[in-house]
Amino acid sequence: MVELAERSKISIGTVIYATDFSRCSQNAGAYAVRLAAFLSAKLVVAHAFTLTQAAMEVEADRTSVSRQRMELNSLLANTAFLLGSHGIAAIPALLDGDPEDVLPTLAEEHAPSMIVLGTHGGVGLERGLLGSVAEKVLRSTDWPSLTVGPHVGSVSVSTVPFSRILFATDFSPAAVQAAVFTASFAETLGATIDVLNVAPESSVLEAESFSDMEERFLGALDRLMPERAKKFCDPRTYVAMGNAHDRILDHIRERSIDLLVLGIRKTSHLSLEIRTSQAFRIIADADCPVLTIRR
Repeated sequence: MVELAERSKISIGTVIYATDFSRCSQNAGAYAVRLAAFLSAKLVVAHAFTLTQAAMEVEADRTSVSRQRMELNSLLANTAFLLGSHGIAAIPALLDGDPEDVLPTLAEEHAPSMIVLGTHGGVGLERGLLGSVAEKVLRSTDWPSLTVGPHVGSVSVSTVPFSRILFATDFSPAAVQAAVFTASFAETLGATIDVLNVAPESSVLEAESFSDMEERFLGALDRLMPERAKKFCDPRTYVAMGNAHDRILDHIRERSIDLLVLGIRKTSHLSLEIRTSQAFRIIADADCPVLTIRR
Protein backbone atom coordinates (compact mmCIF):
# COMPACT_ATOMS: atom_id res chain seq x y z
CA MET A 1 0.00 0.00 0.00
CA VAL A 2 1.40 3.37 -1.01
CA GLU A 3 0.94 6.01 1.65
CA LEU A 4 -0.74 9.31 0.79
CA ALA A 5 2.50 11.25 1.11
CA GLU A 6 4.16 8.91 -1.40
CA ARG A 7 1.62 9.47 -4.17
CA SER A 8 2.85 11.14 -7.34
CA LYS A 9 1.30 14.49 -8.19
CA ILE A 10 -0.02 15.04 -11.67
CA SER A 11 1.42 18.06 -13.45
CA ILE A 12 -1.59 20.30 -14.16
CA GLY A 13 -1.13 23.94 -13.21
CA THR A 14 -4.31 25.37 -14.74
CA VAL A 15 -7.83 24.09 -15.32
CA ILE A 16 -9.49 25.97 -18.17
CA TYR A 17 -13.27 25.86 -18.04
CA ALA A 18 -14.69 26.71 -21.46
CA THR A 19 -18.26 27.95 -21.17
CA ASP A 20 -20.94 29.14 -23.58
CA PHE A 21 -23.16 30.15 -20.62
CA SER A 22 -25.71 27.48 -21.51
CA ARG A 23 -27.38 25.18 -19.01
CA CYS A 24 -25.56 22.13 -20.35
CA SER A 25 -22.16 23.72 -19.67
CA GLN A 26 -22.92 24.48 -16.01
CA ASN A 27 -22.25 20.90 -14.92
CA ALA A 28 -18.85 21.10 -16.59
CA GLY A 29 -18.16 24.16 -14.47
CA ALA A 30 -18.80 22.21 -11.27
CA TYR A 31 -16.34 19.53 -12.42
CA ALA A 32 -13.79 22.21 -13.29
CA VAL A 33 -14.03 23.66 -9.77
CA ARG A 34 -13.51 20.28 -8.12
CA LEU A 35 -10.59 19.40 -10.36
CA ALA A 36 -8.90 22.73 -9.72
CA ALA A 37 -9.30 22.16 -5.98
CA PHE A 38 -7.92 18.60 -5.99
CA LEU A 39 -5.08 19.42 -8.37
CA SER A 40 -4.20 22.66 -6.53
CA ALA A 41 -4.47 24.38 -9.90
CA LYS A 42 -5.62 27.79 -11.10
CA LEU A 43 -9.11 28.01 -12.57
CA VAL A 44 -9.54 30.07 -15.74
CA VAL A 45 -13.13 30.61 -16.94
CA ALA A 46 -13.00 31.20 -20.69
CA HIS A 47 -15.53 32.18 -23.33
CA ALA A 48 -14.67 32.42 -27.03
CA PHE A 49 -16.69 34.65 -29.32
CA THR A 50 -16.66 36.50 -32.63
CA LEU A 51 -17.91 40.06 -33.03
CA THR A 52 -21.14 40.70 -34.87
CA GLN A 53 -21.00 43.02 -37.85
CA ALA A 54 -22.52 45.83 -35.79
CA ALA A 55 -19.99 45.30 -33.00
CA MET A 56 -17.09 45.29 -35.48
CA GLU A 57 -18.23 48.65 -36.84
CA VAL A 58 -18.34 50.09 -33.30
CA GLU A 59 -14.83 48.81 -32.52
CA ALA A 60 -13.36 49.68 -35.92
CA ASP A 61 -11.55 52.76 -34.57
CA ARG A 62 -10.00 50.63 -31.76
CA THR A 63 -11.09 53.20 -29.16
CA SER A 64 -14.70 52.16 -28.61
CA VAL A 65 -16.03 49.04 -26.91
CA SER A 66 -19.11 47.38 -28.34
CA ARG A 67 -22.17 46.50 -26.29
CA GLN A 68 -21.60 42.85 -27.25
CA ARG A 69 -18.16 42.84 -25.64
CA MET A 70 -19.34 44.70 -22.54
CA GLU A 71 -22.24 42.28 -22.01
CA LEU A 72 -20.04 39.22 -22.47
CA ASN A 73 -17.41 40.64 -20.10
CA SER A 74 -20.10 41.19 -17.48
CA LEU A 75 -21.59 37.72 -17.94
CA LEU A 76 -18.17 36.09 -17.81
CA ALA A 77 -17.13 38.02 -14.71
CA ASN A 78 -20.32 36.97 -12.95
CA THR A 79 -19.78 33.32 -13.90
CA ALA A 80 -16.21 33.44 -12.58
CA PHE A 81 -17.39 35.13 -9.39
CA LEU A 82 -19.98 32.43 -8.70
CA LEU A 83 -17.48 29.62 -9.30
CA GLY A 84 -14.89 31.41 -7.20
CA SER A 85 -17.33 31.61 -4.30
CA HIS A 86 -16.58 27.93 -3.63
CA GLY A 87 -13.11 28.79 -2.39
CA ILE A 88 -11.31 28.64 -5.74
CA ALA A 89 -9.98 31.81 -7.34
CA ALA A 90 -11.53 31.92 -10.83
CA ILE A 91 -9.96 34.14 -13.49
CA PRO A 92 -12.20 35.28 -16.40
CA ALA A 93 -10.78 35.21 -19.94
CA LEU A 94 -12.81 36.60 -22.84
CA LEU A 95 -11.30 35.35 -26.09
CA ASP A 96 -11.76 36.82 -29.58
CA GLY A 97 -11.96 34.04 -32.16
CA ASP A 98 -13.18 30.53 -32.83
CA PRO A 99 -13.03 28.17 -29.81
CA GLU A 100 -10.93 25.56 -31.63
CA ASP A 101 -8.28 28.22 -32.26
CA VAL A 102 -8.21 30.36 -29.13
CA LEU A 103 -8.83 27.72 -26.44
CA PRO A 104 -5.77 25.59 -27.36
CA THR A 105 -3.71 28.79 -27.47
CA LEU A 106 -4.95 29.73 -24.00
CA ALA A 107 -4.09 26.23 -22.78
CA GLU A 108 -0.56 26.63 -24.11
CA GLU A 109 -0.18 30.00 -22.40
CA HIS A 110 -1.17 28.44 -19.06
CA ALA A 111 0.65 25.13 -19.55
CA PRO A 112 0.57 22.54 -18.12
CA SER A 113 -3.20 22.69 -18.34
CA MET A 114 -6.44 20.79 -18.77
CA ILE A 115 -9.51 21.97 -20.69
CA VAL A 116 -12.96 21.25 -19.27
CA LEU A 117 -16.05 21.76 -21.42
CA GLY A 118 -19.61 20.58 -21.71
CA THR A 119 -21.60 19.33 -24.67
CA HIS A 120 -25.18 18.30 -25.27
CA GLY A 121 -24.00 15.92 -27.99
CA GLY A 122 -27.11 16.61 -30.04
CA VAL A 123 -27.86 15.87 -33.64
CA GLY A 124 -28.99 18.05 -36.51
CA LEU A 125 -29.09 21.75 -35.69
CA GLU A 126 -28.27 21.18 -32.02
CA ARG A 127 -25.19 19.13 -32.90
CA GLY A 128 -24.08 21.92 -35.20
CA LEU A 129 -24.24 24.54 -32.44
CA LEU A 130 -22.38 22.97 -29.54
CA GLY A 131 -21.51 19.39 -30.36
CA SER A 132 -19.30 20.36 -33.27
CA VAL A 133 -17.54 22.98 -31.12
CA ALA A 134 -16.55 20.34 -28.56
CA GLU A 135 -15.33 18.04 -31.33
CA LYS A 136 -13.21 20.79 -32.87
CA VAL A 137 -11.63 21.70 -29.53
CA LEU A 138 -10.74 18.05 -28.83
CA ARG A 139 -9.24 17.84 -32.28
CA SER A 140 -7.20 21.04 -31.88
CA THR A 141 -5.56 20.79 -28.45
CA ASP A 142 -2.64 18.65 -27.34
CA TRP A 143 -3.55 19.09 -23.68
CA PRO A 144 -5.86 16.69 -21.81
CA SER A 145 -9.52 17.64 -22.21
CA LEU A 146 -12.43 16.66 -19.99
CA THR A 147 -15.80 16.67 -21.74
CA VAL A 148 -19.03 16.48 -19.73
CA GLY A 149 -21.84 15.07 -21.85
CA PRO A 150 -25.63 15.40 -21.54
CA HIS A 151 -26.10 12.12 -19.63
CA VAL A 152 -23.62 12.95 -16.86
CA GLY A 153 -25.21 13.51 -13.46
CA SER A 154 -24.58 16.66 -11.45
CA VAL A 155 -21.49 16.72 -9.27
CA SER A 156 -21.43 18.34 -5.85
CA VAL A 157 -18.87 21.08 -5.37
CA SER A 158 -18.00 19.51 -2.01
CA THR A 159 -17.29 15.94 -3.12
CA VAL A 160 -14.47 14.10 -4.85
CA PRO A 161 -15.36 14.02 -8.56
CA PHE A 162 -13.89 10.58 -9.38
CA SER A 163 -13.34 7.38 -7.41
CA ARG A 164 -13.43 4.73 -10.18
CA ILE A 165 -11.71 5.38 -13.52
CA LEU A 166 -12.00 3.34 -16.72
CA PHE A 167 -9.02 3.42 -19.07
CA ALA A 168 -9.98 2.07 -22.52
CA THR A 169 -6.89 1.08 -24.49
CA ASP A 170 -5.96 -0.23 -27.93
CA PHE A 171 -2.19 -0.68 -27.30
CA SER A 172 -1.33 2.35 -29.45
CA PRO A 173 1.48 4.80 -28.56
CA ALA A 174 -1.24 7.23 -27.54
CA ALA A 175 -2.61 4.62 -25.16
CA VAL A 176 0.79 4.19 -23.46
CA GLN A 177 0.98 7.94 -22.84
CA ALA A 178 -2.61 7.95 -21.61
CA ALA A 179 -1.86 5.03 -19.27
CA VAL A 180 0.88 6.94 -17.48
CA PHE A 181 -1.34 10.03 -17.17
CA THR A 182 -4.27 7.92 -15.95
CA ALA A 183 -2.16 6.29 -13.26
CA SER A 184 -0.91 9.62 -11.90
CA PHE A 185 -4.39 11.11 -12.13
CA ALA A 186 -5.85 8.20 -10.17
CA GLU A 187 -3.16 8.46 -7.52
CA THR A 188 -3.81 12.18 -7.06
CA LEU A 189 -7.56 11.65 -6.64
CA GLY A 190 -7.29 8.39 -4.69
CA ALA A 191 -9.21 6.51 -7.40
CA THR A 192 -9.10 2.92 -8.63
CA ILE A 193 -8.59 1.97 -12.28
CA ASP A 194 -10.35 -0.46 -14.60
CA VAL A 195 -8.41 -1.21 -17.79
CA LEU A 196 -10.50 -2.35 -20.75
CA ASN A 197 -9.57 -3.60 -24.20
CA VAL A 198 -12.39 -4.09 -26.70
CA ALA A 199 -11.38 -6.52 -29.42
CA PRO A 200 -13.37 -6.57 -32.66
CA GLU A 201 -14.78 -10.01 -33.40
CA SER A 202 -13.04 -9.97 -36.77
CA SER A 203 -9.65 -10.04 -34.97
CA VAL A 204 -10.16 -13.58 -33.71
CA LEU A 205 -8.53 -16.11 -36.03
CA GLU A 206 -10.11 -19.49 -36.58
CA ALA A 207 -7.17 -21.26 -34.93
CA GLU A 208 -7.19 -18.99 -31.91
CA SER A 209 -9.73 -19.40 -29.15
CA PHE A 210 -11.12 -16.38 -27.32
CA SER A 211 -9.56 -17.58 -24.06
CA ASP A 212 -6.09 -17.61 -25.64
CA MET A 213 -6.60 -14.13 -27.03
CA GLU A 214 -7.94 -12.91 -23.69
CA GLU A 215 -4.89 -14.22 -21.85
CA ARG A 216 -2.56 -12.52 -24.32
CA PHE A 217 -4.43 -9.22 -24.07
CA LEU A 218 -4.59 -9.28 -20.27
CA GLY A 219 -0.85 -9.88 -20.08
CA ALA A 220 -0.18 -6.92 -22.37
CA LEU A 221 -2.54 -4.72 -20.37
CA ASP A 222 -0.84 -5.62 -17.10
CA ARG A 223 2.52 -4.66 -18.61
CA LEU A 224 1.02 -1.40 -19.91
CA MET A 225 0.14 -0.01 -16.50
CA PRO A 226 2.98 1.57 -14.47
CA GLU A 227 4.11 -0.31 -11.36
CA ARG A 228 3.11 2.53 -9.03
CA ALA A 229 -0.44 2.27 -10.31
CA LYS A 230 -0.49 -1.43 -9.51
CA LYS A 231 0.59 -0.69 -5.94
CA PHE A 232 -1.90 2.06 -5.24
CA CYS A 233 -4.73 2.20 -7.77
CA ASP A 234 -5.62 -1.51 -7.77
CA PRO A 235 -6.01 -1.69 -11.58
CA ARG A 236 -8.24 -4.48 -12.86
CA THR A 237 -8.01 -5.54 -16.48
CA TYR A 238 -10.89 -6.61 -18.68
CA VAL A 239 -11.28 -7.83 -22.25
CA ALA A 240 -14.52 -7.60 -24.21
CA MET A 241 -15.44 -8.40 -27.78
CA GLY A 242 -17.65 -6.53 -30.21
CA ASN A 243 -18.43 -2.89 -30.88
CA ALA A 244 -16.16 -0.58 -28.86
CA HIS A 245 -18.85 2.06 -28.34
CA ASP A 246 -21.34 -0.42 -26.88
CA ARG A 247 -18.89 -2.44 -24.80
CA ILE A 248 -17.34 0.69 -23.24
CA LEU A 249 -20.74 2.12 -22.31
CA ASP A 250 -21.80 -1.26 -20.89
CA HIS A 251 -18.70 -1.35 -18.69
CA ILE A 252 -19.33 2.20 -17.46
CA ARG A 253 -22.84 1.25 -16.33
CA GLU A 254 -22.03 -2.18 -14.91
CA ARG A 255 -19.01 -1.01 -12.91
CA SER A 256 -20.38 2.43 -11.90
CA ILE A 257 -17.48 4.24 -13.56
CA ASP A 258 -16.96 7.93 -12.69
CA LEU A 259 -14.50 8.82 -15.47
CA LEU A 260 -13.57 7.34 -18.85
CA VAL A 261 -10.07 7.99 -20.23
CA LEU A 262 -9.38 7.65 -23.96
CA GLY A 263 -6.05 8.05 -25.72
CA ILE A 264 -6.66 9.42 -29.22
CA ARG A 265 -4.46 8.90 -32.25
CA LYS A 266 -5.05 8.92 -36.02
CA THR A 267 -6.26 5.33 -36.36
CA SER A 268 -7.10 2.43 -34.08
CA HIS A 269 -9.58 -0.39 -33.84
CA LEU A 270 -11.48 1.77 -31.35
CA SER A 271 -12.01 4.13 -34.30
CA LEU A 272 -10.64 7.07 -32.29
CA GLU A 273 -9.59 9.00 -35.35
CA ILE A 274 -8.03 12.42 -35.13
CA ARG A 275 -11.39 13.83 -36.30
CA THR A 276 -12.76 12.39 -33.02
CA SER A 277 -16.10 11.66 -34.71
CA GLN A 278 -16.39 8.13 -33.26
CA ALA A 279 -14.83 9.11 -29.95
CA PHE A 280 -17.38 11.89 -29.70
CA ARG A 281 -20.19 9.33 -29.98
CA ILE A 282 -18.84 7.72 -26.82
CA ILE A 283 -18.48 11.11 -25.13
CA ALA A 284 -22.03 12.12 -26.03
CA ASP A 285 -23.56 8.83 -24.87
CA ALA A 286 -21.50 8.14 -21.73
CA ASP A 287 -22.98 8.43 -18.24
CA CYS A 288 -19.68 9.86 -16.96
CA PRO A 289 -17.23 12.57 -18.10
CA VAL A 290 -14.63 11.55 -20.67
CA LEU A 291 -10.97 12.60 -20.48
CA THR A 292 -9.28 12.55 -23.89
CA ILE A 293 -5.51 12.58 -24.25
CA ARG A 294 -3.98 13.40 -27.62
CA ARG A 295 -0.66 11.98 -28.79
